[in-house]
Amino acid sequence: MVDLLSQYEKIKEEVDAGIRETIEQTAFINGPSVKLFQSELANYLKVKKVITCANGTDALQVAMMALDLQAGDEVITSNFTFIATVEVIALLKLKPVLVDVDPDTFNLDPKKIEEAITPKTKAIIPVHLFGQSADMDEILRIAKEYKLYVIEDAAQALGTNYNLAAGKQQKAGTIGTIGTTSFFPSKNLGCFGDGGALMTNNEELGEKIRVIVNHGSKVKYYHEEVGINSRLDTIQAAILRVKLQHLNSYNKARKSAANYYDALLAGYDQIQTPVRSANSSHIFHQYTLRIKTGKRDEIRQKLAEQDIPAMIYYPVPLSLQVAFLSAGYKKGDFPVTELLCEEVLSLPMHTELNNAQQEYIAEHLLKII
Repeated sequence: MVDLLSQYEKIKEEVDAGIRETIEQTAFINGPSVKLFQSELANYLKVKKVITCANGTDALQVAMMALDLQAGDEVITSNFTFIATVEVIALLKLKPVLVDVDPDTFNLDPKKIEEAITPKTKAIIPVHLFGQSADMDEILRIAKEYKLYVIEDAAQALGTNYNLAAGKQQKAGTIGTIGTTSFFPSKNLGCFGDGGALMTNNEELGEKIRVIVNHGSKVKYYHEEVGINSRLDTIQAAILRVKLQHLNSYNKARKSAANYYDALLAGYDQIQTPVRSANSSHIFHQYTLRIKTGKRDEIRQKLAEQDIPAMIYYPVPLSLQVAFLSAGYKKGDFPVTELLCEEVLSLPMHTELNNAQQEYIAEHLLKII
């Protein structure tokens, strides 16, 4: 699904030099590369504050802690996403409220958001799934009308541009109250372990986040908040500083690969290729098809027999996960999400993918179908 070794070999000297420098400095926690990376990522995203942390899940948790959400408050988010988005809501004793998604972009359906709002609703978490932004104009309108926070989960969309109706273009993760991201190795900007970050244009909120991720402390042994220990280690920051310089070219390579897949798979009613949103770029963290034959799992198995990996993101709606059955959702409550869980299939997508590999994948996929 990804070829991290080939990607590393192209930037080996730069990465190795950054790791070696960190080891020689022995500044493994909050070393110089952490501060430099935060500044460089903020400059890339054109956002006032970037605060790194240990992983993308922590980023979501810290965002909710920084907004002082209280037990019982409701947070609206997508039913079609990785469990981390909902996991942290539950861990903080908040109430996750799941809503259905758009069948083409797989992102939150704003109409469903508005239907789910109650007096207890305090925040919306749009997940910018598979590489393109949710409908932030509508989400911001709803948030303003109902006085809600917007926490963007941009773990799969770092580098995506969103064209706001007002004419301004912003990067995904910099539009709402707080943005969050992950640097898991397979992400478009991935490190060699775990890592994450939060982004905000609110200076006061940025400072509060910085305190929370460091045990609630500005000055060592003096604690102003109940915080957590969530830091990006310096070796990972050194690696990310190198890879950030290549992020635009990485995203360009993914877009090019996606366009070639589109051409190879065009004209087949049994396949729906990814739909591009009119107001968002798409950086193709995943290249995800909808298989309309009803035989998605059989197709995946036959691809595997030809040494072609394919993944299902995601096979079970969050509403039907055993961990969340107590919420009272039942089969049939989310028709779009439930259908997507039966149809979606992601093909290999990464920066080193070449035409010959894609032709092999497409040829066998079409033969099987």
